[in-house]
Amino acid sequence: MFLALYNRLSINNAPLLPEGRAVIVASNHNSNLDPVIVGVAYPRKLSYLAKEELFKVPFLSFIIRHLGAIPVSRQDELKAGVVLRTMLDILLSGEDVLIFPEGSRSFDGKLQPLEGGAAMLALHSNAPILPVYVKGSFEAMPRGTSFPKPKKIEVLFGKLIDPLDLPTDMKDKQKRFHLLVQLEKQMEEMMYELGK
Repeated sequence: MFLALYNRLSINNAPLLPEGRAVIVASNHNSNLDPVIVGVAYPRKLSYLAKEELFKVPFLSFIIRHLGAIPVSRQDELKAGVVLRTMLDILLSGEDVLIFPEGSRSFDGKLQPLEGGAAMLALHSNAPILPVYVKGSFEAMPRGTSFPKPKKIEVLFGKLIDPLDLPTDMKDKQKRFHLLVQLEKQMEEMMYELGK
């Protein structure tokens, strides 16, 4: 309700989700608001990793726990293997996960080069990737700010990228590359569709 009234949140192209399969929701990342925005816009429960310091802020802790946040220590956050293993375990248990393939928040509000974690998770779990693009969160709450501004926020869902659609004779490295290229292409298209 806060996002709808204060930030005039709009959700475009609601996703068609597969029954009985976990999904990797891959979003751009401009703000600490992004997990909350995507969590509110997404029709199913999402799990995602969040810095354990955020769980020490009472009201914020309540919100992010309700939206599926799982605390991760600063040391574990820096270990890609630990993060990917945790996300894979969540997917294999049948839960949808939220991942930010840029790796960290953008400093300028523009899409950064994508890392390969989402593609690797998709291959190891057979979960499809759902691209998501959030516009306006950088203007609402960029790095260094602690409270959002009343800027309009839009969420656009893309089309599922299913690892099961890839040719079976393709090598894993080629599959990862193909999935990553599809994800990057969709995110760039969504960015231009929303006008940044």
